[in-house]
Amino acid sequence: MSWLAVAVIVGIILVFLSLVSRILQLFKNGTPRSTVPGIEPSDDQQGNLTDIGKAGSIHQFLTGLHKEFGPIASFWWAKQQAVSIASPELFKQHRHVFDRPAEQFRVFEPLFTRHGIDYANGTEGKLRRQTYDKVFRYEKLDMYYDNLQKVADEITNKWEKAEADDHFPIGDHMSLYAVKAALIGLLGDTFKDNKEAMTFKHSSDVVWDIMDKPLEDPVLTTGNSPTAQEFQKALTTLRDIVARAMKEREKHGGESRDFLLIDAIIGYHPDNKERQFGDAITYLVGGFHTTANFLTWCIYFLCLHEECQERLYQEIVDVLGTKDPLTHQSFGKLKYLRHVLDETLRCAVLTPWAARYSDEDIELGGHKIIAETPVIHALGVVLMDEHIWPNPTTFDPDRFSEERSKGRPTLAFSPFGFGGGRQCPGYRFAYVEAAIMMVPALQKFRFMLVPGQDVKPVFGLITHPKEEIWIKVARRV
Repeated sequence: MSWLAVAVIVGIILVFLSLVSRILQLFKNGTPRSTVPGIEPSDDQQGNLTDIGKAGSIHQFLTGLHKEFGPIASFWWAKQQAVSIASPELFKQHRHVFDRPAEQFRVFEPLFTRHGIDYANGTEGKLRRQTYDKVFRYEKLDMYYDNLQKVADEITNKWEKAEADDHFPIGDHMSLYAVKAALIGLLGDTFKDNKEAMTFKHSSDVVWDIMDKPLEDPVLTTGNSPTAQEFQKALTTLRDIVARAMKEREKHGGESRDFLLIDAIIGYHPDNKERQFGDAITYLVGGFHTTANFLTWCIYFLCLHEECQERLYQEIVDVLGTKDPLTHQSFGKLKYLRHVLDETLRCAVLTPWAARYSDEDIELGGHKIIAETPVIHALGVVLMDEHIWPNPTTFDPDRFSEERSKGRPTLAFSPFGFGGGRQCPGYRFAYVEAAIMMVPALQKFRFMLVPGQDVKPVFGLITHPKEEIWIKVARRV
């Protein structure tokens, strides 16, 4: 055999071995792999979940991952490869994908139930979202203002009775406002009782804290452990409260002038109490935790930046005076308030990530993404991208002025997600809730931090302060 023939045979063998190696890589751990650059699993069973735990959170892990590999990177969620994207351009390529992977949110299933809207995909999920989203259309929000204003007044009335040296746990106060706002706004006026609202808040805090643990330290929510028993007791309380509201609304809903979320849920699942609860509790708990932390971070940043606080106060006085409440018509005139709220969402990285998947192979950033691969939207990484947001850790509401927003990619600011029209359904309601609380608070008071606090964020599903933030208030009038 000639040397040329030998060389050809060797070449064929090398190509064959290369193809075999490539196939084996694509199906490592029994799962097809994409060609996206990234890290190998550090554990055959857990993939990189332990690495996520060591980083402190998914957001912190993704920040390091994208710093090393760029805007598209892969890692392993247990035995399945996941892809993370962190650029407005890649967000745009993935913006029409609706379905949400269940595994990445499985830890919350004991509360939201497997029937909850967060786990509804395909045609069913889209129909349910279309039905419920109608309740939160901009033109529908006017009906919430009066009741939300009453709840905000309850908070500010407490502050008016304070002595000069009194300290307030702002997170706790904003949580009380947010839970009452959510219960009244989404379930109707059966929740004007502070005791029941506090019971709901306490029970919700218990189940959320148990579920929102680091990934390397899972806590069982079933069984006979003290933690599991505490979880089940709190969950039963939430079920009882929601069931009572449902029963009350079914009895008197036809007499109401308002069509609220609870009415849409009952109408969509008329004979299925389990699905009614799943959808109602998903909106209630998710909404109240988001708004509570949204407001807490907003007041914290205004305490740190007194010039922003005074500028916002002046805008409110110019538009509304020192006593007039916010209305649906005046909300749009408070442009700097909107800038402050947007910069709070960005700086706090309030919702650090989301996830979607496609049941077909797709392409992202020039890479083939295998069907059913979870695609993580690294929202927080983009919100802190110094190429989009110079000095990203600096609180600067003027970033959102018309002049400075020119040329910024649309999806660079996606604090409530974007994928498949499945962004946070109540994001408009969240802005209204926040504004209705901030306006009377700033009309009446100047906020100051209690000295000596070391405020650190915890990047869970929703970013919250590690410890309570304490403030003092000074009367303006």
